[in-house]
Amino acid sequence: MIKTKIIFFSLSLVLLCVIAFVPFRQTNFKAYTQSIPDSGQSFGMVPIPGGVFTMGGKGNADEMPLHQVEISPFWMGTHEITWDIFELFLDKNYEIAIAEQALPAQVDGLTRPSIPYLDMTFGMGKEGKPAIGMTQYGAIQFCKWLYLKTGVFYRLPTEAEWEYAARAGSKGRYFFGDEENQLQEYAWFAKNSDGNTQLVGKKKPNPWGLYDILGNVMEWTSDQYEADTYQKRSSSIEKDPKVPIRTLYPGSIRGGHYKSGAEDLSVSKRFYSKSEWKRIDPQIPKSQWWFPEAPFLGLRVVRPLNPPSQAEIMAYYDRAPIADY
Repeated sequence: MIKTKIIFFSLSLVLLCVIAFVPFRQTNFKAYTQSIPDSGQSFGMVPIPGGVFTMGGKGNADEMPLHQVEISPFWMGTHEITWDIFELFLDKNYEIAIAEQALPAQVDGLTRPSIPYLDMTFGMGKEGKPAIGMTQYGAIQFCKWLYLKTGVFYRLPTEAEWEYAARAGSKGRYFFGDEENQLQEYAWFAKNSDGNTQLVGKKKPNPWGLYDILGNVMEWTSDQYEADTYQKRSSSIEKDPKVPIRTLYPGSIRGGHYKSGAEDLSVSKRFYSKSEWKRIDPQIPKSQWWFPEAPFLGLRVVRPLNPPSQAEIMAYYDRAPIADY
């Protein structure tokens, strides 16, 4: 009898712990602001609930066939990363100059981008505007810098995560429907941008709180681009699909930009990086950090609700750059 009571008490205790733990996780999966230590800079993150959605569209061949994808919950940046933040990573001397204390050894020893030989803003301005022109490798190394600064695992979204977040539960051409006449309320593109990047967050967000997810600048994903990716997927629901990087080109990009037409701002539209974006790069081998002819390309970060192991985190960050001759 005593043994039975002990077993019952133990099971009850376990059950109470489980009940207490689940609401705690749910309560803490909410929007937050990430401060960057010793900089005065911060950025917003919003929760993207997990779920199943139909990925793809009826536009180009690489958007078909439509298929079911399941996505695990994650946070996503409310805005594209701005120059105000990216320049801290780009220029260690600038970071040191504004810091209230010495940089930690890991941050101090971080490999940084080469200072670009031309104005990477292309005269469009920096303050409050999206950082542009970085390579996929450069975008991932920025995420590593964020990790070393904050202790939080940030990365680029997969192509599936990006589309899922951009759709925000919708099924149309845009997250607000199929009609182009509303696009100017949500996006900077050829019709209203005056041919320049614009201050982030000045248009309406999508239903999940993401500003400029369409237009302003295109956004890197962590995937390799393959035109037949969707054709390779099975008829069953794909769980958190990703396409590993095997070659330097092409990398997968989403979202359209300030010079795009309305047709290129569809949530299912796929884009990819090109070697031609380095034609005026004088370095041999060409820079692993910059695309001198891609002033329309930026990044937005994500954070998975359930982070990978430390070994997996460092494997993501520490892939050697692929030489570009």
